Amino acid sequence: MTSSSSNPTQSNPALEVDERPWGRYTVLLDCPHTKVKRIEVNPGHRLSLQKHAHRQEHWVIVKGQGEVHLNGNIIPVTAGDTVQIDQGSVHRIANLSNEPMEFIEVQLGDYFGEDDIVRLEDDYNRT
Repeated sequence: MTSSSSNPTQSNPALEVDERPWGRYTVLLDCPHTKVKRIEVNPGHRLSLQKHAHRQEHWVIVKGQGEVHLNGNIIPVTAGDTVQIDQGSVHRIANLSNEPMEFIEVQLGDYFGEDDIVRLEDDYNRT
């Protein structure tokens, strides 16, 4: 039987992939009040200690292990764990393993621009 549905990559715009010093992210969905990213953190690396004024985030760890720093608490995470990051919360994630770490980030809010990142500390001297 032949399917009449088209290939989804033909009707959807190309996925946005952004390389970072700690790894990379791929935007899977970008809507007015939701953005979904697949984030890969290289072994031994971590994201900046940051907060956001316009969004909350929900992380689902899908591969690897590491730790989340959330409002002064350290939370060990591994595949299957979830983390809720409320708007304005100070947070970061670190990959403590020798393998890449992956998680899905669901952002909810009214603005998702990269300029909503307030970096409090950064290993790569970004402002």
